Amino acid sequence: MSQKNREGKRSARERLQEQREKDRARDKRKRTMAAVGAVVVVLGVATGVGLFASKAKEDSGKSGGAVEAPRGAVGKGRLVIETGRDAKPGRPTPSTLTVYEDFRCPGCKQFEDAFRTTLHQLQDSGRLKVQYHLVTIIDGNMGGIGSLHAANAAGCAQDAGKFRAYHDVLYQHQPDETRDTYADKKRLIKLAGKVPALDTPAFRACVKDGRHDGWVKKSSETFNRSGFASTPTVLLNGKSVYGDPNKPLSPDKLKRMVAAEGRG
Repeated sequence: MSQKNREGKRSARERLQEQREKDRARDKRKRTMAAVGAVVVVLGVATGVGLFASKAKEDSGKSGGAVEAPRGAVGKGRLVIETGRDAKPGRPTPSTLTVYEDFRCPGCKQFEDAFRTTLHQLQDSGRLKVQYHLVTIIDGNMGGIGSLHAANAAGCAQDAGKFRAYHDVLYQHQPDETRDTYADKKRLIKLAGKVPALDTPAFRACVKDGRHDGWVKKSSETFNRSGFASTPTVLLNGKSVYGDPNKPLSPDKLKRMVAAEGRG
């Protein structure tokens, strides 16, 4: 084989080798770009999911609304509506009855129907103050939003200085537990007509806007963390006094307990 032919073959082999190296380099670049592209897509999706989750969280926070407490609410976080008068001069400091209640709760209605008159008498005489915590346990157990809407409406009544009267009306007209009648805001507004001077444009707007919905939800969340498991939960000066079948509470017994606390 001539020197010329050997050089020609070697040159061809070199060109082939160069081409193969170029092809491998090109394939490597393609694989690299594909991998980068996949990472970008994944990051883009992850970012989208993160943004969606963040947005969902924001929307969830907004759905609860601002925690706007009713006028005159007291206690930690202003989650309590207190009724009753201050003690008369020379009389002992009033006892405190704490009540966790749900306007859809049949047991709460039983308590109110049995003790309403006694509670009014003790409050009006300055011997007892009642602190109401409004919760939505039945909404959670049975479904619906009637507990929430009724509690918000009661908060609106508190704004108008009509809480106790409207509170009593809600229990006097409580629907069956399985019927979410109080989800209807028109029904709640209609019941306000039974309380003198309550059915006003301000009250209607408060009910329709759900002004105190966030406050009600906050109150219910606090109840869920309290260790109490049911409504009504009734405490006299911090001690549970209702619901124990071995120690039933009656209106007369409550009067005696309040009198004993006052003497103490």
